[in-house]
Order: sequence, then C-alpha cells, then structure tokens
Amino acid sequence: MRIEVQNLKRYFGQTKAVDGISFKFASGQIFGFVGPNGAGKTTTIRIMATLDEPTAGDALIDGISIIQEPETARRLVGYMPDSLPTHRDISVRDYLDFFARAYGLKGKNRDQTVAGIMEFANLQGIKEKMLKSLSKGMKQRVSLARALVHDPPLLIMDEPAAGLDPRARVELRELLTALRDQGKAILISSHILSELHEICDGAVFIEHGHLLRAGTLDEITKQVHGEDRGHITVTIRPLDRVEDLYKELLQTANVEDVRLVGPEVEAHISGDEDACCDILETILHKGFRILEFKQRQTHLEEIFMNITEGKVQ
Repeated sequence: MRIEVQNLKRYFGQTKAVDGISFKFASGQIFGFVGPNGAGKTTTIRIMATLDEPTAGDALIDGISIIQEPETARRLVGYMPDSLPTHRDISVRDYLDFFARAYGLKGKNRDQTVAGIMEFANLQGIKEKMLKSLSKGMKQRVSLARALVHDPPLLIMDEPAAGLDPRARVELRELLTALRDQGKAILISSHILSELHEICDGAVFIEHGHLLRAGTLDEITKQVHGEDRGHITVTIRPLDRVEDLYKELLQTANVEDVRLVGPEVEAHISGDEDACCDILETILHKGFRILEFKQRQTHLEEIFMNITEGKVQ
C-alpha cells in the first residue's frame, strides 16, 4: 500500500496553513511528521483523515483520492486525535463496541473484533471502567484501540505520546512497532523527537505551511549533510586513557578532526567504513581498550534544529 500527499494546500482567509506539501510513504513504515507549533501538521493530518477538505491538492491512499472518494478512503484510515473526546457515562468496552457497530461489524464478528483489539491494547483489565475515570495513558490506549477497530491499513496519530509517563511511552512504542510489523503504514505527528527517532523509518519536516524535507532517515541525512559525503563521524568510548586516545587520533591517518566529549572521543574520518575498521585496528594495536566504537547517527533533533527557523503563523 502506498500513501501519497500531492501538493496539498489549505488556506484560511489570508493564512496559508498548508502551502503545497507533497510526500509519500508505504506499508510497513513509520513516518514522523515534524514541525514547530503552528507549522500546519494537524491541518494536514485532518485532511488526510478526511475530517477537513483542502483548498487544493489531494492525498491518495492506495490510489484512492480523499477528495473524489472520501467515504472509501475513510475506511482505510484509523485516526487517533491528540486527546480522547470526553465521554462521562460509557465504559471502555461499550465505547469500542459503539465504533465497531458504526463500521458495520455485526454479531459474533463484532464481539471477537472488540475482544481482540482490547487484548492487543492491553485493555481487558479495565474494559468495564468508565472513560472519565481513566488515566491519560489508558485513554491513549483506548483512543488507539478505537482507531484500529476496523483494521485500517493506514494509521494517523496526532501527538500520541503527549502527557504519557515513561512506562506508557515505552508501551506505546512497542504497540506501534508491532503494528508496523503487521504491515500498517503509520504517520505520527509528535514533538518528542528522541522517541520518534527510535521507531521511525522516515520523516516529514514542515514549517510555516511549507515542506522542508521528506523521505527516509538516510535520505534526509544525506540531504542535510550532503557536503559530508565521503566522511564518517565515529564515537569511541575507551575503558581508560581517554586523553591519550585523543592525542593518538590527532596523529592518525584519515582522521580530520577530533573532539573530547566527556568520557568519549568523537572523530571525523575521511573515507568509508573500511577506513573506520582500519582506525579501530590501529588504536587496538596501540594498546587502547575500547568499550564502544560506533558511527554517530544524525538524530531528528539535530536535523530539526538545522533546517527549521522556529517560524509560527
């Protein structure tokens, strides 16, 4: 399955909330949707979820236009808003059963579907509790379960980890990884970039309604650091003698720059992975005991700070 956003625009009077955004991703991928507050993220995902209409452009879900065939497209999308709507007098099970009925599930099939979704989201123990009594983390689980009740191939999530405690965030990441492994396409809008980086295959960066970068993490890293092709930065953590290692690397061939970063040394190497292996072999031969030697990855926070200006509208 392929999802394509094509030159999407949404204007509110003179305000261009979304101004010509295009990107694509596919089944089995998690893409982060990243941008400052007011960048147009929520507007974009509401359009993709068929909850709003664009001024121009389109989004295709497995070739189905959200403009031409919204009813068909809607059945392919599971939308999880940033917070569960307030419902005072309905239990978790009844809430999920209501949406199962709305999607046309009947009889034993509906009961089995609701039970299966509750088991996947670990809601069996609270199925009779009222929604108003749930914690933020449990409400997010219920919201995710509701978005999945009709087994959509595309899941769109707006700030799913906001307000969650550390355990709930870990559990959410595990659920999302399981859904990706099932072949679902997932788009997540979030400000918690460190957690996005751990699970995302790619990202879409927008600011002030405009697209800045889109693609897999490797593609975006090459776009942002294209001038560094042919260079690799490695982080080396020795057991001891960190300053001696720093001095040694300053004299090592193919090492262009070295920095001390606490108990680690960061080296900028000219060459490919073979050059990295040669340098590791050299420092081991010199008697340094190395606990960790790894290529430094560019994280989403670094990319975000490099390509955005903090604009809002």
